[in-house]
Amino acid sequence: MEKNIDELIEEIRKHASAAENPKRFEHSVRVAETAAYMCSLYGLDEKKGYLAGIAHDICKNIPEQEMIKLAEKDGGKFSDVEKLKPSLLHGRAAAVLLKEKFNIKDEDVIQAVAVHTLGGIDICDLAKVIYSADKIEPGREQSTDEYRARLFAMSLNELTLAVVEENMEYLKSTGKKIAPSSVEFMENLRSKI
Repeated sequence: MEKNIDELIEEIRKHASAAENPKRFEHSVRVAETAAYMCSLYGLDEKKGYLAGIAHDICKNIPEQEMIKLAEKDGGKFSDVEKLKPSLLHGRAAAVLLKEKFNIKDEDVIQAVAVHTLGGIDICDLAKVIYSADKIEPGREQSTDEYRARLFAMSLNELTLAVVEENMEYLKSTGKKIAPSSVEFMENLRSKI
C-alpha cells in the first residue's frame, strides 16, 4: 500500500460514510472493529482487518448497473446466483473500486473484500475474517457476547465453518438460493479441519 494505512483507513471511512446509508455505515464500522479484533486473535494485521472491514460494503448502495460494470472489471465470470441477484456483486465491485480509486494493491485486502459475500476455495485468512465478521458483528440479532466468545475460542477455520454452516441454515429456512460456490467454500473448510 502506497499511502500510510491510517490515512487510507480514514479516506475509505469517509467514502463509506458518504456512499452508504447510515445503518449500513454503522454495520461497516462494527465489521471493521470485529475484524480488527479477530485479526489480533489469529495473528493477522489488525489495521488490514479494519481497512477491509470498513471497505467491504462501499458499493452496497450504488445503482445495480454501476455495480455490475465495476464487478466485470475483475475479469471473473458471474455465477448463476450473481446473475439472478446482481446485488451479490457488491463485494467484487468494492474490490475493484479499492484498486482503482484508492490504489490498494494488497491482494489479501482485495480478496477479503471481493469474496465476503459468498466465500471461496482456499481463500486467505483475512478473507475468512471479513466473511465471518460481516455475519457475526455485534449488530446481528444472534450475535450476543456469549455467542462471539464461543466462536472466538475456535480456530479460524472452525469459526469460519461454523459461520458458513449457520448462514446456510438461515438461507434454507428463508427459502433463499444457496450459491454453489458457498457449498464449495464449506466443503473446502471442512477438509482443512
